[in-house]
Amino acid sequence: MYHFTDVDARRFAETLSRNLELEPEFVQPAYEDPIHYLAKEGRLPVNVEPGAEELAEPEERERLRRVFIERGLDQPVGYVLPLARRWGKNGPEWQSGLWMLRSQHLRLLPGDSPLGLRLPLESLPWVAEEFRENLYPMDPFAPARPLPRRQSRFQVDFSPRDRSQRIAEQKAESGARTPKQYGPPPRTALCVEARRGRIHIFLPPLGSLEDFCELLWSLENTAAETSIPIILEGYAPAWDSRIESFKITPDPGVIEVNVQPAKSWDQLVRNTTILYEEAHLSPLATEKFMLDGRHSGTGGGNHIVVGAATPADSPYLRRPDLLRSLIAYWLNHPSLSYLFSGLFIGPTSQAPRVDEARQDAVHELELAFTEIPEPEQGPCPPWIVDRILRNLLVDVTGNTHRAEFCIDKLYSPDSITGRLGLVEFRAFEMPPHARMSLTQQLLLRTLIAWFWNQPYRERLVRWGTRLHDEFMLPWFVDRDFRTVIDEVNRAGYPLEAEWFAPHFEFRYPVFGRVQYLGIELELRQATEPWHVLGEEATSGGTARYVDSSVERLQVRVRGLVGERYSITCNGRRVPLHPTGTNGEYVAGVRFRAWQPASCLHPTIPIHTPLVFDIVDSWSGRSIGGCTYHVAHPAGRNYETFPVNSYEAEARRIARFFGIGHTPGPVAAASRDANPEFPMTLDLRRPVTRSLVTLAR
Repeated sequence: MYHFTDVDARRFAETLSRNLELEPEFVQPAYEDPIHYLAKEGRLPVNVEPGAEELAEPEERERLRRVFIERGLDQPVGYVLPLARRWGKNGPEWQSGLWMLRSQHLRLLPGDSPLGLRLPLESLPWVAEEFRENLYPMDPFAPARPLPRRQSRFQVDFSPRDRSQRIAEQKAESGARTPKQYGPPPRTALCVEARRGRIHIFLPPLGSLEDFCELLWSLENTAAETSIPIILEGYAPAWDSRIESFKITPDPGVIEVNVQPAKSWDQLVRNTTILYEEAHLSPLATEKFMLDGRHSGTGGGNHIVVGAATPADSPYLRRPDLLRSLIAYWLNHPSLSYLFSGLFIGPTSQAPRVDEARQDAVHELELAFTEIPEPEQGPCPPWIVDRILRNLLVDVTGNTHRAEFCIDKLYSPDSITGRLGLVEFRAFEMPPHARMSLTQQLLLRTLIAWFWNQPYRERLVRWGTRLHDEFMLPWFVDRDFRTVIDEVNRAGYPLEAEWFAPHFEFRYPVFGRVQYLGIELELRQATEPWHVLGEEATSGGTARYVDSSVERLQVRVRGLVGERYSITCNGRRVPLHPTGTNGEYVAGVRFRAWQPASCLHPTIPIHTPLVFDIVDSWSGRSIGGCTYHVAHPAGRNYETFPVNSYEAEARRIARFFGIGHTPGPVAAASRDANPEFPMTLDLRRPVTRSLVTLAR
């Protein structure tokens, strides 16, 4: 446990300034704004003190307690050293200066953020446009020299010179310059703050990796000299292909980890395995169990980014037809979009397909493909690919980052980091096991290698409503994916469909099976696109809810021969379609699983339980069936999540019964087909409405 104070922070800042050959007087203390907090104290009830338990909001209570009780308004929060890397008389050097402010002290902006995010930059002297400093990151396409060793770097930039004379020159320049004539002191600063007994260093933005490394080496020397361990925060180093790093970012409900690039398959296996193992030890998980026991992903995306070590070597910029082949192949094989995705799919999802939002998207995409140069035409400008596909690879709101193929980092004009030659494949959810993730990455790299040698030039398929009818069912997804595996094998890349069997069972688990008179009835989870609702007013502003109250399952029947038998669900005939195997049929059933206050069609009740009957038309009776409960059959509401897979399985088993078919005479149900979705029985549609549609 550390117990460092602002005294140690000041000592560290002054020592660092001397190591950077700067004047320690440039280190300025930073204080909280007393006017703001005194006004907040004045608005408190007369019988409540700052930090008292009577304050309802814990954040506000903690903030006032820290300011008035622990530290006080007269004590500095931390110390600020204006710092920038500029070109001086002897080459690149660190420069600083005193910030000129109207107030006597440097007053921070109110808040709980680190000191470096609360600097009053708007109070600094006005500077003319021609004298403003801008950071220009290194061009990703510029040739990069190897990073120097630490010793050589210090020898070059910290050559022996008259240190006292240099500090005197800096003080004279800082006192004599005016913003209009000579330019201001640096508007970026390094901040040292004692927070919870630890010393935090807020790093300023720097334009090059060399500058970042030099500052980091100075911080290490200062920490060793003062015997003070430090925690770094602030601005990360500018992107540079000469370093490898991974980033951990908190997302709502998940932890986002951006791993470093892999140069070989062995390195990729090692990175993926270590990531899963470290997450398990944290403890974090890549899977979860819902209240009803369903096994699903955490919601985090296993987004696969493929490119090259440098943007100039990117296969998509060298061969734009490669990206065209991948997009076309994904479009013609919907199983690649739905087998590895999470629960949230559809035109408003996190990775929508090109053809999910607009009916003419395929036509526009074909026109774009004609403008992409062929390999035999030689190299093309790198901006061509981005300009042609940018406005097509988007979601329904025009967001390029949420598309199934995200090209924000390919050659975007927005920023330097947008021109990295990378393509992000977002139609992948984080699977439960590392080997499942590796099989996904193996399949993707196999397709890239195949299309590099043999471009894919097949005509794009217009799926229409079949996309959200057939390919929501596991049987059609499995059939299409086996076609993908067969095509890959014929191209010379030996893959087996059995390697992906865990993905199929994880994505489409079995609810239950029954068998009567040689007829087998199987219920399996299917995919249901979720709708994003309209904006609603909430306590925090406006929000858009997602309607997850509708679910879908697949009915699969084996041994059903002839027109004698039919399958009904809650008395309505299931639209069975043959699979090509004798006596085998499949269909989908959509139903309202629960009825939230805000949903699509809130007046439609829930359809529970689902009673399936095998109806014998000759006898007019049900020979058997099963019952599936969306929730607990006894109406039990679980309050806690399952602790392990055994409890989750027990909850799933408790919702399925191999009995419960309709007794007595059963009237023959009429065919209730929807011409737009012939494979699916939607229990939300009234029977009379469907019959009227058919008559029309």
